[in-house]
Amino acid sequence: MNNQHIMRTFDEELRFLTNQIGSMGGHAERMVEQAVAALVGADLGLARKVVEDDVFLDEKEREIGEKAVIIIARRQPMAADLREIVGAIRISGDLERIGDLGKNIAKRAVAITEARQPTRLFRGLSALSDLALTQLKEVLDAYASRSAEKIGFVRDRDEEIDAMYTSLFRELLAYMMEDPRNITACTHLIFCAKNIERIGDHATNIAETVHHIITGTQLPSERPKEDSSHRVVAPSGDDPES
Repeated sequence: MNNQHIMRTFDEELRFLTNQIGSMGGHAERMVEQAVAALVGADLGLARKVVEDDVFLDEKEREIGEKAVIIIARRQPMAADLREIVGAIRISGDLERIGDLGKNIAKRAVAITEARQPTRLFRGLSALSDLALTQLKEVLDAYASRSAEKIGFVRDRDEEIDAMYTSLFRELLAYMMEDPRNITACTHLIFCAKNIERIGDHATNIAETVHHIITGTQLPSERPKEDSSHRVVAPSGDDPES
């Protein structure tokens, strides 16, 4: 009976980690969605909300890390159970970074609002965001269902995100060259687009972690790791994930 109680408690602890990841994932998705909406719609109130909401992910990541350390010390798990716990730590880190990127996009809403740009440029940014958020949703669904079938598709979608970002980068660069008055606003939009592209990278990292949790093996590492915008003219720097 005592062993059954121990196993039941351990299962509850693992479910706690899974539920916390689910909570973080939903929150990160909303932050990115709202950040882009604030940017496109010039909604500064919504932008401020996104910035304030980032503290939730910081707290959840810390809570998951502390809980995982306690579980490892108390249970000394092995094999699949250890992968679950370490995987939760890694995924929570990626989700916290995604929240930071959403916050960075929201912070640029003020500058973008002061110098509005053609609507079609915002459509491109929205399309890029939709693709990245779809990728994130798919990988979180794969984690929740412990299904490895979608993982390959998630990595393929990352290449689509890279290609779309490169195309948008070139379009924004053309506007900057066409009229110097566009330089400031288009530079902000480039950084926003880059942050969205990086969200896709973090979603791909999560996909690789989920695959390892489920199978115990690593996915092949030959996938492209970056977009090709650096072959044109890369920005001099990028937002820190903070």
